[in-house]
Amino acid sequence: MQITDSVINVRVEEWLTPVFDTTTQKEIKSLKDNNPEGLKESFYKDLEFGTGGMRGIMGVGTNRINKYTLGKSTQGLSNYLIEQFPNEQPKAVIAYDCRNNSDTLAQIVADVFSANGIKVYLFSSLRPTPELSFAVKELNCHCGIVLTASHNPPEYNGYKVYWEDGGQLVPPQDNEIITKINSLKYSDILFNTNPDLIQKIDQEIDTVFIEQSVKNGSFVTSQQYKDNTTIVFTSLHGTSITAVPETLKKAGYNNVHIVKEQAEPDGNFPTVKSPNPEEPEALTMALDLASKVNADIVIGTDPDCDRLGIAVRNNQGELQLLNGNQTMIVMTWFLLENYKNQKGFNGNEFIASTIVSSPMMKSLANAYGVEYREVLTGFKWIAKLIKDFPEKHFIGGGEESFGYMVGDFVRDKDAVTSTLLACEIVAYTKANGSSFYNSLLELYSKYGFYKENLVSLVKKGIDGAAEIKQIMIDLRNNPPKFINEEKVVLIEDYQTSIAKNVQDHTAITIDTPKSNVLIFYTEAGTKIAARPSGTEPKIKFYISVQESLTEIADFDNLQQQLDSKIEAIKKDLKLI
Repeated sequence: MQITDSVINVRVEEWLTPVFDTTTQKEIKSLKDNNPEGLKESFYKDLEFGTGGMRGIMGVGTNRINKYTLGKSTQGLSNYLIEQFPNEQPKAVIAYDCRNNSDTLAQIVADVFSANGIKVYLFSSLRPTPELSFAVKELNCHCGIVLTASHNPPEYNGYKVYWEDGGQLVPPQDNEIITKINSLKYSDILFNTNPDLIQKIDQEIDTVFIEQSVKNGSFVTSQQYKDNTTIVFTSLHGTSITAVPETLKKAGYNNVHIVKEQAEPDGNFPTVKSPNPEEPEALTMALDLASKVNADIVIGTDPDCDRLGIAVRNNQGELQLLNGNQTMIVMTWFLLENYKNQKGFNGNEFIASTIVSSPMMKSLANAYGVEYREVLTGFKWIAKLIKDFPEKHFIGGGEESFGYMVGDFVRDKDAVTSTLLACEIVAYTKANGSSFYNSLLELYSKYGFYKENLVSLVKKGIDGAAEIKQIMIDLRNNPPKFINEEKVVLIEDYQTSIAKNVQDHTAITIDTPKSNVLIFYTEAGTKIAARPSGTEPKIKFYISVQESLTEIADFDNLQQQLDSKIEAIKKDLKLI
């Protein structure tokens, strides 16, 4: 909630009282004297739970990640756990990533839990986020916390909450917990740790997690072809170095080359502008190494190891970066094909993706006769599907932002198992005279060539937040009738839960939770979604265009046409 200057001043004065430590008070006084605008940014709102939990810049204030904002959230969560599980001792497991202060913040969260009588399992050092999701179920915990800010810049940190099913918080728990948090004063936080309730964990969970990753990510590839597959891997200074190399080794992949300069966990990410595998620049060093060792595949994971970016050899033998939709499509096809051949479908299987991802996922589901489920952005919604429909069998699914989940043993996007799956696809297709890349082209020729592009407009601070809000208001009040001379025929508004057919003026209700997303469809099959980010100061536009690909030989020419169409759409919408 955004607040007025007078309320900001009241908040600042509160943080100068003895409830807050002297170091915090000194930092606030320094901001007050030397950086009033920075002081305002630190206090003008409360950090909120978005699609990926609570995430923000580290520092003092209500709009920052610090001892007190995390302490208050943990105190509210503690009160909720005690209320929800009155006849048992609640248990929580905590993990953290490579970011600056993550270990210290994780200890603070453990202290508050233990002070409230909650049993805590705390990983002894940094671990991948998917391992935390796994550990919640493995240890029969009521909740889990991971301290991470995913691929955000170094000044960020964050706090993701998982429930007893291993998935992130979803309604109604999220709002109920937020209500608990908002009812608290900072003086209500119990920081007096009970060390008897904090138990350090490490190898006992690592071993089982890696075993399950190998089990879920391995298929029918012979050792001969695994030995014939050359892999380059980079952890981009993140947590995946603790799990991915060992997982690949146990699965039989011995020809793995790790980018040594990026193998050391480091929250400053010294070798990249952004530790985000969605950004091509992040994989530059890995691609250079791949050229030297003639690698078949390059894989890079983000700091908390839930997203992966890959490059594979194209039909000209060159390393080709793939986007998240392309990786998701090939992975899903491979899972469906293997499931069909090994088990056969019995009618209760489903795959899933998000409303801003490639429509091609639905085409794949239809082709294999399995159910397709589409959810809001964020893997917590896919995890909720698995929880809500236990009679259904989840095969796999992903989203355009480079996340994928294989099966349901982890209830969040999982770059450990997905990395192994990508290597299995490379080895298997190579053994059968094809390739990962050629499999993608074959899928395009069967089900249509879907080409996607993401535009992220960064709008920082108070003014940026207001600008993002106004963009969405304008799109709602004055929706485009044409986009790049294509008539808009359908508008989905996930905030009002109404899908409006522009041609016959009919409307239907959208059966998903409300979210600030608008999607426009044109008569030519173009799809454009607009969505403010839940975790970053951005508004994102997701563009999808499509065309039939009759001959794989025509792929390059058709790709150029679709790229030109996407650029024209960006200009028409004034995104460039």
